[in-house]
This record gives sequence, C-alpha cells and structure tokens, in this order.
Amino acid sequence: MNLYVVGVNHLSDVEIDKINKPFRPIASGEYSFGTGVIITASSLILSFWHCWIIGSWPLFWTLFVCFMMGTAYSVNMPLLRWKKHPVLAAMSILVMRGLAFQLGFYLHMQTHVYKRPTIFSRSMIFATIFLSFFYIAMSLLKDIPDIEGDKIFGVQSFALLLGQKRVFWISIFLLEIGYGVGILMGATSPYLWSKIITGVGHAFLALVLCYHAKSVDLKNSASTTSFYTFIWKVISNL
Repeated sequence: MNLYVVGVNHLSDVEIDKINKPFRPIASGEYSFGTGVIITASSLILSFWHCWIIGSWPLFWTLFVCFMMGTAYSVNMPLLRWKKHPVLAAMSILVMRGLAFQLGFYLHMQTHVYKRPTIFSRSMIFATIFLSFFYIAMSLLKDIPDIEGDKIFGVQSFALLLGQKRVFWISIFLLEIGYGVGILMGATSPYLWSKIITGVGHAFLALVLCYHAKSVDLKNSASTTSFYTFIWKVISNL
C-alpha cells in the first residue's frame, strides 16, 4: 500500500481525463469531484496518523516528501501544477518513486524495525539506480497516449515538445540502461547464483522489452496504453 497522497486534481483535470482517460471514476461520472476530495483528504489524514502511531521518522519523511511532490505536481496554484512543465513533472516522479520510496522505506526497515545502523547495501543502491531510470522512463511513456487532451489544455509534455516517436524510444533506451545496470550488478557479484539469476534475468527482460516495443503503433492510443500497462504488469513485476 502506498503511504502517500497526491494533491487533489483541479477540475480541469477532469476535463482532460474525459478525453485521455474517460474510464477513470470522476471522468466517467462514477464518483463526484466532492467524493474524490473526501477520499484524498481522508487518505492523507490516515497516512500521517499511521506514521504517528508507528513512530518512524523515516516513514514520516517519506510520506511528507511524497505528499509535497504530489501536491506540487497536481494542484493548480502559483508555482505549482508541475505536470504542465515536463522537466518538473519528471523530477517530481523521480523524487517520489525513484528516491523517496527506496531510501525512506529502506531506512524505516533498517533503523526503526531492525534497529540497525544506517548502511547502504549493494542491493539497495542497485534498486535506487534501477528504479530511477524506470520511473523517469515511465513518466515519459505515460504522456504518449494522452497527447490529444494535453494539447487542448496546454499541458506541455515531452511527447508534445519532442514528438511521440522520439520520446518513446528515449524511454525504451532509459529502461534498457536500467537492465544494463542489472546485468552489470550480476556480473560483478561475488556469488555464482547471483551472477546467473541477476545477469540472465535482466538480459531476458531487456530482450522482452525490446521485442514488444517494436510492435507498438504510436499513432494508436490503445496500442501505446497497452504497452504502458504491459510494462507495469509484466516487465516491472518479473
């Protein structure tokens, strides 16, 4: 369960979703905007209350950083609404998912649960590097099928600025770099089983990713959305 809450989207986001993702609860009319506000605010309160009960400062700061980044990304106020600026949007996702999640949850387990000194293990460093590449790539990929609604409402995504094809292959390149780091980590491991599992496993995933990427029709929103979902469900969970 993710222990963070993003800011409540501005009403214009509902209009964007009616074009880009009409199946979402508010865009489809299943939930009202007020219901979305109540769910979001309740989740925020319960998340911080949970942190207070546990008494873990790493967990609290992880939640706080993710909440602030999510608010900056979504809320339509001066100096905020980072989703309209491609560099800031990618940075907020990187900070939340690539860095805060990995470091915060690791420090929570290391210092609060196991009461151990703070030592950044090889596996933790690898996970942070790999997921940083992964989430930057995913932040680029997610905007490719949403280009129509983003264009209408002035959301300047990289897909609009650089073109869908270029952004797509940049994303694939970043993902392949992540798998390359995995192969390198396996090759330099002192354990034979780790060399085989880590090296061969990431090489296999890199090949699967490349194979499916070649079959994507960038002009077809259903095709790009399916590929994005495929990465989340298959590539990121194997």
